[in-house]
Amino acid sequence: MLRPPIASSRPVSTVLHGVVTVDPYSWITDPEEEETATYLQAERYYHDARVEGLGDLTVTLAAEMAARVPAVEPSAPWESQGWRYRRVTPEGREYDRLVRRRIADRGAEPAVLLDLHEVHEAGGTGYSHEGLVEVSPDGRLLAWSIDFEGDEVYALRFRDLESGVDLEEVVPHTYYGGAWSQDSSAFLYVVHDEAWRPFQVWRHVLGTLVTADALVFEDLDERLEVELHASRSGAWAVISLLGRGFAEEWLMPTSDLSTPPRLVRPRELGVEYSLEHAPGHGPDGTDGFLVTTNVGASEFQVMWASVDDPSTWVPFLAEDPAQRVWGVDAFAGGLVLHLRRDGAATLRVLPREGAAYDVVPEHAGGMVRLSRNDDWDVAMVMVAIDSFVHPTVWWDYSWDGTRTERHRKESLGVPVHDYVCERQWASALDGTSVPLIVMRHRDTPLDGTAGCVLYGYGSYEACLDPDWGIDWWRSVPSLLDRGVVFAVGHPRGGGEMGRRWWDDGHLAAKFHTFDDQAAVAAHLLDGQVRAIVTRGLSAGGLLQGGLYGRRPDLFAGVVAEVPFVDVVTSMLDSSLPLTAQEWLEWGDPRDAEQCDYLTAYSPMLHLPEVADRPPLLVTGAVHDPRVLVREPARWVARLRSSDPAHGVGADPESPVSAGTVLFRCETGAGAHGGPSGRYAELEYEAAIYAWCLRALGVA
Repeated sequence: MLRPPIASSRPVSTVLHGVVTVDPYSWITDPEEEETATYLQAERYYHDARVEGLGDLTVTLAAEMAARVPAVEPSAPWESQGWRYRRVTPEGREYDRLVRRRIADRGAEPAVLLDLHEVHEAGGTGYSHEGLVEVSPDGRLLAWSIDFEGDEVYALRFRDLESGVDLEEVVPHTYYGGAWSQDSSAFLYVVHDEAWRPFQVWRHVLGTLVTADALVFEDLDERLEVELHASRSGAWAVISLLGRGFAEEWLMPTSDLSTPPRLVRPRELGVEYSLEHAPGHGPDGTDGFLVTTNVGASEFQVMWASVDDPSTWVPFLAEDPAQRVWGVDAFAGGLVLHLRRDGAATLRVLPREGAAYDVVPEHAGGMVRLSRNDDWDVAMVMVAIDSFVHPTVWWDYSWDGTRTERHRKESLGVPVHDYVCERQWASALDGTSVPLIVMRHRDTPLDGTAGCVLYGYGSYEACLDPDWGIDWWRSVPSLLDRGVVFAVGHPRGGGEMGRRWWDDGHLAAKFHTFDDQAAVAAHLLDGQVRAIVTRGLSAGGLLQGGLYGRRPDLFAGVVAEVPFVDVVTSMLDSSLPLTAQEWLEWGDPRDAEQCDYLTAYSPMLHLPEVADRPPLLVTGAVHDPRVLVREPARWVARLRSSDPAHGVGADPESPVSAGTVLFRCETGAGAHGGPSGRYAELEYEAAIYAWCLRALGVA
C-alpha cells in the first residue's frame, strides 16, 4: 500500500498570555532547506500517485476547456496618445503579445511591442508573470517587468519601441506600480522590503546606471503598503499608502519628478481616501481632485479638493447609504462613479452636459466595470459587462448614453442559453440574509439530486465577481454539462453588500464568514442539491479550513488552495510577508483579547474529529510570498499525525474517500494562484475539477 509522508514531530513550546501551546512542526519553515524540501517533494509524489486514477478524466476536462479557447485570442483594444493598442494571444501560444498601430493608419499591420510567450520561453523556468507594462507618454519607450519564479519579485526593463531592443539598464527587484515623467525621461517604480511589503518609490533616469537611481519616497510604517500610479490627466504621480481601514496619499508633479512628494492628508486610523485628478471639474471650472472618502460617510462619498490646498475637502457628491462608492474616474467630458448596489457592481455616468445614467449588470450575478481608458479627452468610455454565464462584452458608452459594441470575448462551443444563473439568499444563524449565485444547466433540476461545487472567499472587503481571476467560462461548463451545480457564496468579510459587510466579517466578527458560508451550504442542501464540494483560495482557503473544522458534516469534499490556516503563528511574526499590514484585518495576537478570537477560529487549532473528516485536497507553492508554504505543510502534517491512518482515507485506492488528505505542493516555479499560461491554468483547473467530480460521485 502507498504510504503517506509522515513529518517528524519536534515539539516546541511557547507561552502566550499565560497559555502554553506546543508546535510539533515549527521546523517546517524554509523550503530551500534540504529536509523541508524533501518533505514537500514527498507530499507532491504522494499526491500525484494517489490521483493517478484521475488522469484520464483530467485529460478529458483539460481538452474540453482548451477547446473553448479560440486559436487566436485578441483583447478589447484601447486607445492612448494617438495609438490603438491590443493584447493578442497567437495560435498555440500560452502568452500574449502587446501590439499597436497608429489610429490614423486604419489599414496598417499592428507592430509587436512585446511578445510575452518569447519572454516566457527565454526565462526557462516554466513560469512567468508580468508585473507592469507601461508605454511612455511620447510613445517611444516601454517599461515592462517580469517574474519567472512566482515570488512576485519583478525585473524591470525599458524597451526602445523604435528598435525593439531593451536598454542595458535593468532594475532587478521591483514590485507592482509605476509612473512615467511627463517628458518620458524618467520612471518611478516601487520596491518591497524583506517582508515583501512595498515601502519605497525610486526614480530611474533613462540612459543612466541603475546604481544611480534616487530614492524619492519611503515609509516605514509596517501596517501600510505603497502603491503608485499616474493620473489619467498625466499631470500627477500619486503615491498611495494603503492599510486596512486607513490610507494616506502623496503627490508628485510628473513635469518634475525631482520635486519632493507632497502630503495630502496625514494618516488617521479609520480614515480612508483616494484622489482622482479632475482639472476643470471644480467650482467655476477650477483644477483639483475628487476625493473618495469615508469621512462622514460610512458607505463613502465624493468630495472636492483644490490643487493649491488638497488637504481641505468640500462636499461634491453626498453619500447614499444604499450604495457603496468605490471610486470615481474623471475625464474631460464627465465622471464615472464605481458603485456597489444591491450586491452588484454598477457604474453611474455623470456627463458634463446632459443627464446622468447608470450602467447595470445584464444578468444575475453579473457586474459592470470601467475597462482600460487611458486618454483624458474622449467622446466615449469603454465599459465591460461581465457574467458568470455569458462571456464578457466591451461597450463604448458615449456621454449621452448611447452605446456601441467594441469587443466580445469568444468561447467556442458554449451554448449560452443552455445555462441558468440566479441569485438566492440564505439565512445565517443571526438571521442575516447572505447572497449566493447559483449556476446550472437548464436540464439540471434543483430538486436535491445534483452534486454541487461551492466557491467562497469572504475577506478584505473583496467582491467575488465574474472578474475574480478564474476563467470561469472556459472551465465551469465542464461541471454544468455533467449535471453539477456551481455556486458562489458571498459571506460577510467580503464587500458584496457594502462596507457594512466587511465591518461585520473581520476582526472579532470573523466567525460570521464561516457561519455564513455554512448557512449557504445548508441552504443548498435543503432540497436543492444532494452533496457539496467546497473550494477557496488564500483567505478563501482559510474559509475552507474553517469549514473543514467547524462543519465537516456539510461537505463531500474540501479544496483548500494555498490556505492561510496558521493565523495565530503568522500574525505573531511581523517579519513574514503581509503580517503587519494585516493586523487590522485578522487581529494582533500580541493583544490578549485579539489572540482569543484568532485562537477561536484558527484551522490549525481546530481539527475535525477523525471520523467526521471529508476528503481534503490542499495546495501550496514554495515560491508563494502571500501564504508561505509552511502554513499548508504544517496543517497537513498536523492532520496526518492526529489520524491513526495518517490521512490515507477509508479507501487507500481512492483519492476522495472519507478521511483522505492530499497535498499538491508546487515544488518548482509557481505562484500564489497556481501555474501561469492560458492552457496551463486550465490544466490546473481540470485537475481540481476532476477531484471534485470524483468526490461528488459524478465521474
